[in-house]
Amino acid sequence: MPDIFDASKDKVRNFVKKKLPPIEAVDEYSEIMRRETPSKNPFDAYAPKPLMVYSFDSQLDGESVLLLLRQHPVTQFSKILTLIVLLVMPAFFPYASFYDGLSRNFQIAINLFWYLIATGYAFESFLTWFYNVYIVTNERIIDIDFLSLIYRNIAAAKIDKIEDITAITSGVAQSLFNYGTVQIQTAAERTEFEFEFVPHPTRVTQFLNEMLEEEEREKIEGRVK
Repeated sequence: MPDIFDASKDKVRNFVKKKLPPIEAVDEYSEIMRRETPSKNPFDAYAPKPLMVYSFDSQLDGESVLLLLRQHPVTQFSKILTLIVLLVMPAFFPYASFYDGLSRNFQIAINLFWYLIATGYAFESFLTWFYNVYIVTNERIIDIDFLSLIYRNIAAAKIDKIEDITAITSGVAQSLFNYGTVQIQTAAERTEFEFEFVPHPTRVTQFLNEMLEEEEREKIEGRVK
């Protein structure tokens, strides 16, 4: 299983060694975070101050996860519908003219192979949704694109490189279920980040703006000192 983020014992030890800020320290970065309840569910699509994520690939010393996002579960409806169709299809096999001419053992083999395909589709769809995540830490925004078990792409930008943040909600479904896309323009190597179809896009935008204001405040205080 890909080691994108993990709460295993070894990772917890590394988390302790890095002396990351305690979860209470996260609240200093945002008024929104002070109002949020830490997420205990590893499958949350909107997970503020996630308790089940101690570390992730490319994490820096002193860096802690403030917000973890996935695509809203509603966006997976088409895949769920496809899976249901795949599971129901074998019930219609006997109506095919060629099917009755096959031996009983061969019919069972076909059904098992079909269900194996359906299981593989379900597993791949779940992994793609679960491991394609957007992370906001006290230092960076991170976009993890999980493409397969052997390939993933991780892009990151420092908070102080953010130049513009826009929340886009379009269509009845997005308005009804409160999800959308957060577009982030940066001065980093990757100039544009898109948190696609994430829950509470307006709240995410407000949070990032507060983080950016905090970074600006720290810079000003540093120059004054």
